[in-house]
Amino acid sequence: MARRKAVTDLPSFDQLMIPTIKALKALGGSGSIEEINTGVYNIAKISEEILQIPHGNGTVNEVDYRLAWSRTYLKKFGLLENSSRGIWALAKADIDTTKLSYIDIVKKVREQDKPVDKKVTNLVEIEHEVAEEIFNSEGWKEKLLNILYNITPAAFERLSQRLLRESGFSQVEVTGKVGDGGIDGKGIVRVSGLLSFHVIFQCKRYKGSVSPSQIRDFRGAMQGRADKGLVITTGTFTREALKEATRDGAPPIDLIDGELLCDKMKELKLGVDIKLIETIEIKNDWFNNL
Repeated sequence: MARRKAVTDLPSFDQLMIPTIKALKALGGSGSIEEINTGVYNIAKISEEILQIPHGNGTVNEVDYRLAWSRTYLKKFGLLENSSRGIWALAKADIDTTKLSYIDIVKKVREQDKPVDKKVTNLVEIEHEVAEEIFNSEGWKEKLLNILYNITPAAFERLSQRLLRESGFSQVEVTGKVGDGGIDGKGIVRVSGLLSFHVIFQCKRYKGSVSPSQIRDFRGAMQGRADKGLVITTGTFTREALKEATRDGAPPIDLIDGELLCDKMKELKLGVDIKLIETIEIKNDWFNNL
């Protein structure tokens, strides 16, 4: 990732509030964190270079970290609500962004629950909510990705092979050869048992971002050899790479970044276990009815 640029190049969390509302309105009133953040990038015209600035040593970039603060403040102000499934929505469909002031939002949220001692408690609660959101969405992923960064390239190829098999692909082979245009493997995916598509895939085990030129090179290598292409990385894709992957007139290439890779490993329970903690509650009212 890029080195941290001057603070003035980064929008503050409060400056991202209005773009967050606008992004949600454009999405029809609700959306996932990824959808909202992508909308804000475009509305606020945040450059790719700025998006590569990390927050600390984690996998979250600084802009996304600040967007988490923005959503939490907007929720405290009563403009947003969110579900346990990570979907955020406008509390009201007819929010007029021209009548909103991020300065007023911050001021009113920080003044909630006066007197001063309660104000401090309120700010601690806000920070806790932001930290919890970041941890829930990224904490375990950061740990998992750090492990993946340290396995061998061959092990990562075998993991990708297992991932595709578990996802319903058949005849999945790792075929990586020097000078093979970056093709690491191939497989077949069947749709409804009637149609089949030959897929070749490429594995990129690193922390950086995949560029549009790398997508173009991979597309060139897949020409005439498969129906679809798939790039799997522990890193991210630049916005231009995302556009290149779905460019009109060119064979489409599907992309799996580090975050989606973690989600799929969790879903398929590949090296990731989900443990539910049992809680016991005593119902006092039940005893009163004896």
